[in-house]
Amino acid sequence: MKNIIAEMVKKVTPSKTAQTASKKISEEMLDRVKKAAAKFPHVTDVQLGGSLAKGTWLGDADVDIFVKFKRSVSREKFEETAKKIGFESLKEYSPYVKYSEHPYVEAEIKKTRINVVPYYDVKPGKWKSSADRSPYHTKLMKESLTAKMSGDVRVLKAFLKANGIYGAEIAREGFSGYVAEVLVLHFKSFEGVVRNMAGADKNCVIGKVEKKFDSEVVIADPVDGKRNLAAAISRQNMAKFVLLCRAFVAGPSASFFRKKRPRASKRLWNDLLVVSFAFRERSPDKIWGQVKRTASSLSRQLEIGGFVVLRSKAHIEKRAYLFFLLESGCIPLLYQKKGPELSRTGSSEKFIKKNRKDLKLMWVKDDGRIASLKEREYPDAVGFMRWFLKNNIQSDIPSGLQGDFVRGVKVFMGSDSLGKSIKEAAGELVSTDGAFLYFD
Repeated sequence: MKNIIAEMVKKVTPSKTAQTASKKISEEMLDRVKKAAAKFPHVTDVQLGGSLAKGTWLGDADVDIFVKFKRSVSREKFEETAKKIGFESLKEYSPYVKYSEHPYVEAEIKKTRINVVPYYDVKPGKWKSSADRSPYHTKLMKESLTAKMSGDVRVLKAFLKANGIYGAEIAREGFSGYVAEVLVLHFKSFEGVVRNMAGADKNCVIGKVEKKFDSEVVIADPVDGKRNLAAAISRQNMAKFVLLCRAFVAGPSASFFRKKRPRASKRLWNDLLVVSFAFRERSPDKIWGQVKRTASSLSRQLEIGGFVVLRSKAHIEKRAYLFFLLESGCIPLLYQKKGPELSRTGSSEKFIKKNRKDLKLMWVKDDGRIASLKEREYPDAVGFMRWFLKNNIQSDIPSGLQGDFVRGVKVFMGSDSLGKSIKEAAGELVSTDGAFLYFD
């Protein structure tokens, strides 16, 4: 294992040329932001943050420049001024606004993303915005991570990235760069992380917490014990990480750091239901949250309609796509509806009266319960979903998407109408997860 890790440290550490180039860009941008911020007396400092400042970045560096505001500044003025500083300092590079808990300005320079992020000058625990912790994160890691640990953080990031679980954005719900740093700091090395996480189970608590969390795995933020970093990681991605750690400990290999091609099942494409619609532009976090909630809502409705949903997924690429892998796209026309026991007089009479309409058959089962045989109006998934969306948009679709659904939605089975990149995204549902392939 140690040889594999040492080999990967060399591979994932940026070259001296790349480090010099990134340092030059970051210093130039930091100077520009400082000049733009000097016009505003309520801004007290500008500093470099993020993985570049901490020495844990991979080849695709992001430069995070944090702009400190006095605590007394209103939220409106805080956001407005931050955008002015961002646009002024990055005006030569086509800057644009992005959103997290609050807006920030981003631009791309020679494949390097520059983020100008505002935060308040507050003491630990007195947070006014989500970015207020970031300078403390940077200070902690710069003071605590040894050169060897920094290399191991890079290896962990590469491990997560190759297996599709790196990135804290709501679209991914994976591991952030800061979580990777916290894990290496806590367990002292990449090897320590994978060995300990391979044995992780429910009620696993990493770090010192200052409150109780309702979560199977808790990763305490070292600068804020009331914050669980694992809360932003989906249960699916956390479970996948544990599985990958087990496999790596059992058989260390450089292949864990290369993206595996999934093994797709061609037959399963026939049972993939696709719901697609165009949407009006809004912040990525907002649209992803709405689309994911819609996928969950429609999964429940398919189950209520008699369909078995094996897996589901949301995807956004110009249009929004909801994918549902069904046990079968067509289910029996007739189905049994179970009622109460005959001894429950009121309930049994209600059931009889309610189900006599369009009745095919009604009988008393061996266990003394009433049962009726009903006929489905829509035994095929496409017909059911089209009917459901036509009649239930206002009650089962998030309010922010209702207008988009009214303007038009496509519902179909299979992959014939999907473009290459969209089919690749949908293909995850009809493929064996790459984590399992390491157990071959």
